[in-house]
Amino acid sequence: MSAELISILVLVVVFVIATTRSINMGALAFAAAFGVGELVADLDADGIFAGFPGDLFVVLVGVTYLFAIARANGTTDWLVHAAIRLVRGRIALIPWVMFAITGALTAIGAVSPAAVAIVAPIALSFAARYGISPLLMGALVVHGAQAGGFSPISIYGSIVNGVVERENLPGNELVLFFASLVVNLIIASVVFVLFGGLKLKGRDLATEDKDGGAENGDGALAADSAHLNPARIATLTALAALVFAVLVLDLDAGLSSITLAVVLSAFWPDASRKAVSEVAWPTVLLICGVLTYVGVLEEMGTIDYAGNAVGDIGVPLLAAVLLCYIAAVISAFASSVGIMGALIPLAVPFLAQGEIGAVGMIAALAVSATVVDVSPFSTNGALVLAAAPDVDRERFFRQLMVYGGIVVAVVPAAVWLVLVVPGFG
Repeated sequence: MSAELISILVLVVVFVIATTRSINMGALAFAAAFGVGELVADLDADGIFAGFPGDLFVVLVGVTYLFAIARANGTTDWLVHAAIRLVRGRIALIPWVMFAITGALTAIGAVSPAAVAIVAPIALSFAARYGISPLLMGALVVHGAQAGGFSPISIYGSIVNGVVERENLPGNELVLFFASLVVNLIIASVVFVLFGGLKLKGRDLATEDKDGGAENGDGALAADSAHLNPARIATLTALAALVFAVLVLDLDAGLSSITLAVVLSAFWPDASRKAVSEVAWPTVLLICGVLTYVGVLEEMGTIDYAGNAVGDIGVPLLAAVLLCYIAAVISAFASSVGIMGALIPLAVPFLAQGEIGAVGMIAALAVSATVVDVSPFSTNGALVLAAAPDVDRERFFRQLMVYGGIVVAVVPAAVWLVLVVPGFG
């Protein structure tokens, strides 16, 4: 058996073990990088660590550190409360408020599971209190997170655009962003119609909750979240400064966010004391581990080997749709970030042949790998399932599983047809 095939089989084993044994895939990937690098590829430690994404590590730590502080001092609760007030209590708009908030959070740098973890408990408390389908509310939260998830300063966007740049592929950050935004907006609209969203029209908080609506009880927003204090004002200023620093000044998102987080911590140490422990360390480990293993694959030539094998299918469009389905199926049971980090490099030689537009293919892969995060086996789906109060959890689990299965079956073919077949890029 060739070394390239062994490394691919090890990658499959990593995905299977991570899915069936609930072991962090990044830790497995580090172990696999060590084993394959030393025993199969004859690499030393320097060769193995050459693929470690140091810049991405700083981005992940920095943005999750900053958002942990924002969550601890109540800034994120204030943002949700302010958004609810903007819709003047109209219940039919609340799911879309949650969609927009999670989208905005991921678009400016929050990790998708972190944004869902922030918004889902609040959103599903509203759903339980006002008779909104938990599937409707949960799906809009997750699809909102993915709608903003590929902005140029987002975590997903940074990962994909970084891989594209490193592999010298033609890329378009705006096409990637808007492809995910439009796909998730369409899906959210369909879910809204099918699961009772239209029946919410004409209902409002003022008439249905005379005791103060969402601000009282049932785990919803506390009254204190309606007020700004110095810490929250400073945090909002820091978030705005992060957007300005990255978009206008072209500064590094990770270094900028860590700097802003440290400044906030210096002035409000009590609210920030636990923030470091709330950094998304499992996600950091996952991403860095998978990308380090991918670096080993690149060092030993597996990327070219696998890409040429896909290209040898002889029908480029068939190979493209197969890659989209592989991304969707695996991601439904594992990490979207890990899948993107692995599959895009594997598709590089295939894309280099020029028969498939790279921009459209990369966007299709990215969307296929993330839109399925409504699955209860994925992090976002599991967060939604865990956050839903007063529901039959087994029934809700089955609903999420069926819905996730439908998304897996339909979306990859749809994005392939729209983004790949026309040959964008």
